[in-house]
Amino acid sequence: MISGKTAGEIFEQIRLAIQSGALHANDTLPPVRELATTLDVNRNTVALAYKRLVAAGIAESKGRNGTVIRSIAHDAPQEGTPPGLALTDLAGGNPSTSLLPDLRKVLGRISATPRLYGEPPVEAALEEYGRVWLGQDIDTGFDLTLSNGAVDGVERILSSHLIKGDRVAVEDPCFLSSINTLKNNRLVPVAVPMDEEGMCADALSSALTQGVQAIIITPRAHNPTGWSLSAARAEQIRALLAQYPQVLVIIDDHFSLLSDNRYQHVIPQETLRWALIRSTSKFLGPDMRLAFIASDTDTAQRLALRLNAGSSWVSHILQDIVLASLQADDFDASIASTRETYRMRRETLVSLLKADGIPLSDSHDGLNVWVPLPRESTPVVMALAKYGWLVREGEIFALKQASHGVRITVSDMSETDATTFAKTLAQLLTPYFHSS
Repeated sequence: MISGKTAGEIFEQIRLAIQSGALHANDTLPPVRELATTLDVNRNTVALAYKRLVAAGIAESKGRNGTVIRSIAHDAPQEGTPPGLALTDLAGGNPSTSLLPDLRKVLGRISATPRLYGEPPVEAALEEYGRVWLGQDIDTGFDLTLSNGAVDGVERILSSHLIKGDRVAVEDPCFLSSINTLKNNRLVPVAVPMDEEGMCADALSSALTQGVQAIIITPRAHNPTGWSLSAARAEQIRALLAQYPQVLVIIDDHFSLLSDNRYQHVIPQETLRWALIRSTSKFLGPDMRLAFIASDTDTAQRLALRLNAGSSWVSHILQDIVLASLQADDFDASIASTRETYRMRRETLVSLLKADGIPLSDSHDGLNVWVPLPRESTPVVMALAKYGWLVREGEIFALKQASHGVRITVSDMSETDATTFAKTLAQLLTPYFHSS
């Protein structure tokens, strides 16, 4: 039973009811007029209480369908799959463990001196490395910050600049972690369709005209499609963004050193708030998720407030391990070999599928191969599971437009597995396309 005479009392009573289990996720609260009559208060009092519940993320306004207790998306899709699966995992999106560096070779080279509160948040040698690496692709001065991976960096930048309800332009289909980050921060994704050259310029122009506070762009090896920005498309996007200098621009160059494509810079000098993020997780492993963030000074200062040496700086032990790995004598050769291995595994599967008449893009980069479908992918995913293969359904990456397809992680795929898998998928898709 909801009680109270002020908006604050009603707000607290509803929150207490949720905490005690009297109200549950997806329960609809009484209409404003009805509860106002029951409590003998002004309708504006109840409306204000409901507004506070929505602002606090406790409830969600459904318009004419009322105000509903907000549920926590425990089952939000994530990258990766549980270990010990009976199926061959082609869905996880993980790098190949066989291509990651042997950390035992570098652990003996890291500092044995404990670091304490008050230490500089970034090791000097690692900062120097990051400045050289990112500086070669940036045409202006920048500050350098570290975060615990690219997703952590994106989340911290967004939360330091934006507030609930702000609109963020993202690619459609969209990287799962970006979708979840926006939802968790109660930001509104604005879907911008893409093609083989990246974000579509006309659609981005429309999104900018309608008003967005930020944009997240994947310059190469887009997940799930594997597409990368072309030089021409990058120039179009840069010209568009120059007209909106107030828009926060975040570039998530997650595949960086392993990409087959050149980095295309899209941040114009007019942009006031920006960040280029490069993580080490793809070539050093997800457990080595350290990200370099080059940004304008204001963004760096905002990040520093959240990554200060008194609460949540990036572990200096992790920094030491990453630096020792980057400076290893065989690092460049190892990166080149890994890049070529991933390219060959992608090309092997793509060639096999094309030979069987499956229409695929000629543009593929990253750890996955994207197979578009004419309609919903569940029947294909379920059929592949019966043959022992686990792939990722494409619809979970969609924001607005249909994203029918399957994403196949090829990072550990042998030539034998590719041949067997391609034959199975081709058999399933031939009637699938024929009847579309």
